[in-house]
Order: sequence, then structure tokens, then C-alpha cells
Amino acid sequence: MNIEDHNDAAVSRIAAAIGEPARARILYCLMDSHARTSTELAVVAEVSPSTASAHLSRLKTADLVRVLVQGKHRYYSLDGPEVAHVLEGLSVLAGYNRDKFVPSTPSRLAAARTCYDHMAGTVAVSLHDRLQVLGWLSTGSTGSDNAYDLTPVGTKAFEALGIDLEATRTLRRRFACACLDWSERRPHVGGALGAAILKLALKRRWVRQDLDSRALAITSLGRREMQARFGLHA
Repeated sequence: MNIEDHNDAAVSRIAAAIGEPARARILYCLMDSHARTSTELAVVAEVSPSTASAHLSRLKTADLVRVLVQGKHRYYSLDGPEVAHVLEGLSVLAGYNRDKFVPSTPSRLAAARTCYDHMAGTVAVSLHDRLQVLGWLSTGSTGSDNAYDLTPVGTKAFEALGIDLEATRTLRRRFACACLDWSERRPHVGGALGAAILKLALKRRWVRQDLDSRALAITSLGRREMQARFGLHA
């Protein structure tokens, strides 16, 4: 088998694993970055526990989910941010139409939410736009259209915020990228930098994470800080 055939087979295998309604429901449930048991995911997928186990095995074989064994329990989560990025893109593709876009996302999720380990929603898209206006982001050196790097001004600014850029760059993932937002149909910042921004926002209590959903609540402090630091009206 040549390289092209191997790549085609790999893509087909992953697409087939995602392309079953119960498995798709499982994957999108895990988009909030919270690990869940097969029993919990069976409820989400609307299938029996044994069927859910079979689906999870298929997803694990396709490298779409990972499992953590803790005592008698097995907890499942997405196998990395690349999987979340693909799922977010599929959401956009599935909802695409030629009519004027009108968001139908519940308001709590549309305003701010997690996209795996980074921030999504209206606030995240606005932040992405402000970072570009401020000249903090530049096109990545890889040549990819959706890859970002930091300008010298952006590097100083993020370091001043307390983000350890050296450690962020050593992570085995893309440093920064444009992740298409399914509710806004415009990009927010993904990758290791996006994760670092969300971690900072949570640590400094700019946002609070909903324990039962992907929703994020912007605090009064967060609104003031985002206005002062980014010129962002959250």
C-alpha cells in the first residue's frame, strides 16, 4: 500500500467511526473536556450500556477517545484537542446553509463556553479579533492558513499577563491556531495558547466554569480586566 492509499484508509476509518449517530453524540458530549464513564455516555448516546461499550471501543481504536482507569472505573475523554478541532469543524459543516446566518445556540453557550480546553463563543471570537487588531498575532511559520504565532508585541503582552510562553511552546501540540466557532461561524484562538488563555482566565476568576455544561460565565472582574487589557467589551 502506498502512502496515498494509507492516508485514504486512515481518513475513511476515522470518518466511519464518527459517522454513527450514537458515537457522534458521545464525542460531542465529551467536547466539554470532562471525562465520563461508559454508563453515563450510554445515557447520552441513548443506547444500552453494552452497546455504548462497543461504540467506545470503536472510538478508542480510531484514536478519537482515550480511557483512564481509576480503581473500578473507566473514564473516557477526547483523545486530544485535535479531535475537538475536527468535531467543531464538522458542526460548522453540518449546519452550513446559504441563508443569512442566525445563531440558534442557547444563549448561555453562545456567549462563552469551552471547546475542549480553550474558550469558544461570542467572547472568544471577539477576543480573537481584538488580538489581531492589537497586532499580537501573526501567521504561523508553518505556512498553514489557520496557524498563528506571536509578534514581538504579542509575546511581551502575554508574558506580562503571566503566561509561560516557553513552557506553552514545548507542549506536543500546535502552539496557536484559528478554530472555527460553530455558533459564530468565525474563528476563536485554539491550540496551546488558547488553552493557556482559558487557564489564566479561570485562575484569575475572569470566568467561572459551569459544572454541568460547557458554559462559562464572565465575572464582573473578568469584564473589567478584558476591557482594560484587551479593549474588549465582554
